[in-house]
Amino acid sequence: MKLKKQVTVCGAAIFCVAVFSLYLMLDRVQHDPARHQSGGNFPRSQISVLQNRIEQLEQLLEENHEIISHIKDSVLELTAHAEGQPALSHHPLNGSWVLPPESRPSFLSVSPQDCQFALGGKGQSPDLQMLAVYSLLPFDNQDGGVWKQGFDITYEPNEWDAEPLQVFVVPHSHNDPGWIKTFDKYYYDQTQHILNSMVLKMQEDPRRRFIWSEISFFSKWWDNISAQKRAAVRRLVGNGQLEMVTGGWVMPDEANSHYFAMIDQLIEGHQWLEKNIGVTPRSGWAVDPFGYSSTMPYLLKRSNLTAMLIQRVHYAIKKHFAATRNLEFMWRQTWDPDSSTDIFCHMMPFYSYDVPHTCGPDPKICCQFDFKRLPGGRINCPWKVPPRAITDANVAERAQLLLDQYRKKSKLYRSKVLLVPLGDDFRYDKPQEWDAQFLNYQRIFDFLNSRPDLHVQAQFGTLSDYFDALYKKVGIVPGMRPPGFPVLTGDFFSYADREDHYWTGYYTSRPFYKSLDRVLEAHLRGAEILYSLALAHARRASADGRYPLSDYALLSNARRNLGLFQHHDAITGTAKEAVAVDYGVRLLHSLTNLKRVITNAAHYLVLGDKDTYHHDPAAPFLSTDDTRPSQDSLPEKTVVRLDTSPRFLVVFNPLEQERLSVVPVLVDSPHVHVLSEEGQPLPFQLSATWSSATEVVPDIYQVSVLARLPALGLRVLQLHRSSEGHAALRSSTRLYLNGRDLPVRKPEAVPLHVFPAAANDFCLENQHLQACFSGHSGLLQNLRRAGEEQGHRVSSEFLVYGTRTSKDKSGAYLFLPDGEAKPYAPKNPPVVRVTEGPLFSEVASYYQHVQTTVRLYNVPGVEGLSLDVSCLVDIRDHINKELALRFSTDIESDNTFFTDLNGFQIQPRRYQRKLPLQANFYPMPAMAYIQDLQSRLTLLTAQALGVSSLSSGQLEVILDRRLMQDDNRGLGQGLKDNKRTCNRFRLLLERRTTANKSSGFFSKLVSMFKALGFPGTRTGSPEVQDERPISFPSLLSHITSMHLNAEALVMPVVLEKPVLPALRSFVPLATTLPCDFHILNLRMLQAEDDSLPSTEAALILHRKGFDCSLEAKNLGFNCTTSQGKLVLGGLFQGLELGSLQPTSLTLMYPLGMASNSTNIYLDPMEIATFRIRLG
Repeated sequence: MKLKKQVTVCGAAIFCVAVFSLYLMLDRVQHDPARHQSGGNFPRSQISVLQNRIEQLEQLLEENHEIISHIKDSVLELTAHAEGQPALSHHPLNGSWVLPPESRPSFLSVSPQDCQFALGGKGQSPDLQMLAVYSLLPFDNQDGGVWKQGFDITYEPNEWDAEPLQVFVVPHSHNDPGWIKTFDKYYYDQTQHILNSMVLKMQEDPRRRFIWSEISFFSKWWDNISAQKRAAVRRLVGNGQLEMVTGGWVMPDEANSHYFAMIDQLIEGHQWLEKNIGVTPRSGWAVDPFGYSSTMPYLLKRSNLTAMLIQRVHYAIKKHFAATRNLEFMWRQTWDPDSSTDIFCHMMPFYSYDVPHTCGPDPKICCQFDFKRLPGGRINCPWKVPPRAITDANVAERAQLLLDQYRKKSKLYRSKVLLVPLGDDFRYDKPQEWDAQFLNYQRIFDFLNSRPDLHVQAQFGTLSDYFDALYKKVGIVPGMRPPGFPVLTGDFFSYADREDHYWTGYYTSRPFYKSLDRVLEAHLRGAEILYSLALAHARRASADGRYPLSDYALLSNARRNLGLFQHHDAITGTAKEAVAVDYGVRLLHSLTNLKRVITNAAHYLVLGDKDTYHHDPAAPFLSTDDTRPSQDSLPEKTVVRLDTSPRFLVVFNPLEQERLSVVPVLVDSPHVHVLSEEGQPLPFQLSATWSSATEVVPDIYQVSVLARLPALGLRVLQLHRSSEGHAALRSSTRLYLNGRDLPVRKPEAVPLHVFPAAANDFCLENQHLQACFSGHSGLLQNLRRAGEEQGHRVSSEFLVYGTRTSKDKSGAYLFLPDGEAKPYAPKNPPVVRVTEGPLFSEVASYYQHVQTTVRLYNVPGVEGLSLDVSCLVDIRDHINKELALRFSTDIESDNTFFTDLNGFQIQPRRYQRKLPLQANFYPMPAMAYIQDLQSRLTLLTAQALGVSSLSSGQLEVILDRRLMQDDNRGLGQGLKDNKRTCNRFRLLLERRTTANKSSGFFSKLVSMFKALGFPGTRTGSPEVQDERPISFPSLLSHITSMHLNAEALVMPVVLEKPVLPALRSFVPLATTLPCDFHILNLRMLQAEDDSLPSTEAALILHRKGFDCSLEAKNLGFNCTTSQGKLVLGGLFQGLELGSLQPTSLTLMYPLGMASNSTNIYLDPMEIATFRIRLG
């Protein structure tokens, strides 16, 4: 009680001092004689200083209030513990049982400095903000003449007299690593011939140039060529004839890919280039992804690239940027306070990256300069005017015609340097094509360059030749901002290439593989980290001779298969069916291999006596908790057979934070109890395993164990077969048949009550949340947070979109619905199954095409603060239908919603009424949310899907799409290979405590200052009315997302013998990482021999940006924040940090000197890579 009084007095004192200070300040403003004399027009600068002061004061008052409430909560919690009250109790139907009290009260204290970042306000406003551009444009699609989506371009002939036009024609060949053919088929049929011809033909004339981007293909070719040819390639790169652009493993999709995989494929490509050719890419080239994320420019900038190019942008935006000469800009991150993320970006102005759409505005003319289409070839010009070979007789006329296009295109840009790409998909695969293009163009160049009166200099160039010339022309160093060029923030989703053809279908197409992609990613990250730690410990103990170093080759292969799948026709779901199967086989092969890497590493790390370690590939020590029989099947959980001797489990937590999790295990007997490695009993819940709505799997039970798992560590658990009379903590189930006559197979050991009719509406609750459901549908209706009088309407429903009846229909790429969604109407009402138990309760609703399960965990910490939602979807009998899940709430979100980009950052969105429905869908790789001044509802996802908010308070996600026809974008197929797919989500409702910074007393202040004419006082939804729209998830949201995406992995010990070596839990971290730090990867680097690891690793850290205005009390994470400071030296228990070298993102460039200090600092949102040696 004494402590409580002290806290109260202290808090009251702080509040009084703050209010009194504010009073004095206001008093000075009102009685300032200078102000009266100047008739109220006192300097703006003083007003803004005063406004800043008041905002700071507000901030401090809020922080004081939060700190006091934290202290109060902690005192109450401590008091409760002292009085012996359990942290959580639950009384299931089968008797009472109490969860042991939480040993550490959760007290999350976020430093006030760490809250400043999300408030924004620093830095200059950009010239172009994409959300504002969208609001501005009419999207009227007027006919522009020969440039159909643009306008007529005119120029004066003497415009280049003072400064001649400098033209760089850049030959390229776009090679898709899988689309119509598989990766290997493309390689054997086309790519190897392109690269072989390239070596031959480039050497014929030193003026020739070529660029290449996909390292997946290039490395395969490299492995198959002679030393002599390799030397020739190095010469071509060395003398600037051949440029490797971007240098990633693939040209990734930017909508569905997650930033872990985007970075990983970039590292894989860059490391390959450095090792084999000794080259570092300087410019980015992305002509084919279907829309562009602002994450990519950030990653390229942090990899030390200085410029980049993009192409597939909405035609209305291209037209607008062309008209305002803003097609080249510095692309900046929305959250960047000081322009350190700026990268120069060139946007191509026309419809496509093919030759007809790259020389200038008139495709009919440009097509005549694609010399692959000369008469007699396999392809021709759709505009019916064929190219003509260039001769002395026609060169003057032909060159003039082409120059006119060059000049017109040049008028759309700010400099007198012009980029003209020359290529298309899989071009230059025959020597004849090299000759046709290069010889004819060289004749044109020679003519143009020999005529000074034309004021043009034309030549072949690489992408960097163009950017270098542009920078030279404006007189600054590459990478710096050229004077007069605009700064842009935002992204380029969603893409339309013509009419209302929005490419928003591919955000969901083939969701099965989008989900498998993320499972593989989580396993790769876990395997990388565990392998690195096991190897470091083995080397320290001089046991690396006995450790399977060869697992490195499996890691390397998995990196490349995950990288391959980031390709813009792979994760997008836009390849042929056979190609999708090929990707699936690769993903599954790598997933199986990674499980092996993880079990091998875990085996070594949990042994009490490492000398007993013996690796036997034929008889592994640990098995995995699930298997997938084929590339298109869902995982099947392994059943642990219980015997008289205990069965041991090793549980791996891939998160860098300790977690209290419910770990599910299947066993063959209900008579079980679970012990820790020290023999202490652990709480668990026993449930039946269901094979359908009404049938249980006989003799198989799920044991859900509550276990505290160390950060990045391994926990050892024991399963014992208990005597018949052992009191299991059983769940209890009610099954509502909704009037359907269905046979029910009852479980033997857990209570089941069957009701023939539907249930009344009912609720599930834990200490944090109450979730209420419709008895008839089994779907969520309402959510109420603890301590709130009234709940929020959060109702869920399934909907179906059809497709148009006109000629243009939805397909793999396009979403062309036939109007608004209609309610999903299954043949029969659902069977609803309600399970209640001590550790979790859940509602499962079985519909004809979807089975949805909503689970509420009844445990302390992060797991119990959100709803776990899963949808098992099977629409294989649908025809031209798309299934959506919509949440409708009473949140007044107006037209604004928020979606993530690549799991890295949040982009505010506005529902645009002037655009068709399909234009308002966006990618959701990790989360989307809606909010008003009081609440935020976040949908977190474990797989990328399309999302929108079509009216206030709504959030909807497309779960799967089955389409019977091609959508005329080259695929030549519909989407008919649907699988049974499990989509997993978390639904998180948070209270916004300081939402608009203007409640009560402060709103009066705000209105007073408005009356004084203060500029920039904002109300409403600040994130969107701001000139720099910016928003961040809360810390709880970040950590919930990590829990969803990195599940604990259970590995049963295979040996069932009574005598086992002693096993010890493995706790790798000596200290708790700050809450906002994420170990993105710890990746062993290659030795000289590709298949073996070196002594160095890449440690990649990300400091997340987060919003403090969402209530952060009692969150149950035992970490805090540290203003971006971290000591790496003592981080890994039992290991020393031998060296620490900060590098560029992909390790190509050292940043500064390697120092002895192991203290590092990261700004919010930044990703940093360190080359380290652990041992």
